[in-house]
Amino acid sequence: MVLFWHRRDLRVEDNAGLFKALKENDKVQPIFIFDQNILAELPSNDQRVRFIHQEIQGLKLQYQTYGSDLKVYVGNPKDLILKIATEHLCTKVYTNRDYEPYALERDKTIFSQLEKISVAFIGTKDHVIFEKNEVQKDDGLPYTIFTPYANKWKARLTDNDLTSYPSEQFTKNLAQIQQIESLISLEELGFLDVQIHEIPDRKFKKDIIETYHENRNFPYLDATSKLSVHLRFGTISIRKLARVAKDRNETYLNELIWRDFYQMIIYHFPHSVHSSFKKQYDKIQWEQNEGHYQAWCAGKTGYPLVDAGMRELNETGFMHNRVRMVVASFLTKHLLIDWRRGEAYFAQKLMDFELASNIGGWQWAAGCGCDAAPYFRVFNPTAQQEKFDKQKEYILKWVPEFGTSSYPTPIIDHAFARDRILTRFKLALND
Repeated sequence: MVLFWHRRDLRVEDNAGLFKALKENDKVQPIFIFDQNILAELPSNDQRVRFIHQEIQGLKLQYQTYGSDLKVYVGNPKDLILKIATEHLCTKVYTNRDYEPYALERDKTIFSQLEKISVAFIGTKDHVIFEKNEVQKDDGLPYTIFTPYANKWKARLTDNDLTSYPSEQFTKNLAQIQQIESLISLEELGFLDVQIHEIPDRKFKKDIIETYHENRNFPYLDATSKLSVHLRFGTISIRKLARVAKDRNETYLNELIWRDFYQMIIYHFPHSVHSSFKKQYDKIQWEQNEGHYQAWCAGKTGYPLVDAGMRELNETGFMHNRVRMVVASFLTKHLLIDWRRGEAYFAQKLMDFELASNIGGWQWAAGCGCDAAPYFRVFNPTAQQEKFDKQKEYILKWVPEFGTSSYPTPIIDHAFARDRILTRFKLALND
């Protein structure tokens, strides 16, 4: 028997690692592990655990139609993979690669453990189009600026890179199960079976992708694919999306390339998870104004576009991408609050939270990232509102009291905030 370990690839269709396992072997047992190291850090009402649990149930049912089943475990993967492989006399364990620091350390340990008992640990690229060193500068070093990276990415792309993996053709090679195991409940996992946020359908609308470059910046329009949560957990294939984007909209394709770019950055520069990519930015003296931070979290800053975005996030687990930039800029540059606090809040709230992209986006906004908005570029939230929500449709949806006496006055003056950050950043960077 061999194992296929599902992680951030909760699907059978076009699954590179699963396809490889099924094509090369005749008794493949799919498994999933609820990682207690991760679960222990989450609140009991975490919506993402509820979403994963729901998707795992669907995946089990799909495997059962093939006469197999997805076996689900709870614990530390470093212990469980070795235990399962030993108990079932496995010769190989297949999975799809993950590039975050925790995952790399975990997989390195598991590789060593399995090697000692002559079990192969086989990783496959599935989560991205290009990984690690596949797109690099001519001198062999990783890119740290997006545009040249994207140009090389596109120059290197061939149809083979976007080929689908027809896992369904080899489902006869799944291990057949005589007795179906029921899925562990959320309560047994230590989580509340709460009503989940409304999750957008994983089917994408080609007309939205075709007009993406024209409409993507307007938060009041239904003009983005809203597939980020499905990409995050692998309930849809990145190759499928890239094939459509390549033929229909370069701007949308660029957004997918940003995703590859940030995965590459976190792989090569893991220090950026906790520190500024540009290390001199760690000298900045951030403000410790808890009242300002709480007003930002609650969407009560007196800047309606910022407030609308934060309320959308708090209520739905999503936020429009243009608004994400505005609220991140406001926290770091208007309120001068450490980007790490904003990144952590997004990590707690976003349904589509992905470490590499979240870190990259926050450091971009703060000016301290690998390819960042310069520190002296300070978004004016009022100007952004006039440009992207002139009729206040988005604002009034989330801030219905806007324009009444119930709406707070701005907690900080824009001109003051801009002067303060320019002075503070210059002082730190010229030290």
